[in-house]
Amino acid sequence: MSEEDPDISIIKARKMKEMRELAAAMEKARMKNQNQKNRSKTSSEIISGYLYDRGQEVLNLAESQFPLQTKAIINRIVELINTGEINQRISGGELLALFRTVGINVRVNTSIKIEDHGKMVSFSDKLKQEKDDTIYDSND
Repeated sequence: MSEEDPDISIIKARKMKEMRELAAAMEKARMKNQNQKNRSKTSSEIISGYLYDRGQEVLNLAESQFPLQTKAIINRIVELINTGEINQRISGGELLALFRTVGINVRVNTSIKIEDHGKMVSFSDKLKQEKDDTIYDSND
C-alpha cells in the first residue's frame, strides 16, 4: 500500500469538517422549522398527532377527570417532543401507564365481550342470563 500525500489528507479532512458543519446546520434548521410549526399549534394539537390506539380517548378522560394535572403532563410531553427526545407515537396503554405512574388513576370504561350464538354480548349480560336461566331451571 502506498501512503497518501499529506496535502490530500489535509484536503480530505477539511472537506469532512465542512460536510459535518453543513449537516449540523441543516439539522439545526430542520429542528427550528419544526419548533416554529409546533409553536403555532396548541399542546393538545401537538400531542394528538402522536397518539394512537385509544390514546385520544385516554387523554380526553384524563382531561375531564384531572384537568390541571393533565395539562402539566401534556406540556411536559410536548416539551420532550419539541426537543426531539420523543419521536415515536404514544399508544393509549402507554399514556394510561404514564398517568398511573405519576399517581393519576384515570378511570377508563372497559367491557369484556364474548360471542354467544353468533352475537357479541357483554360478559356481565351473559352472566346475568346464565343466572336467570339457573333460577328458572331450579323452579321446574
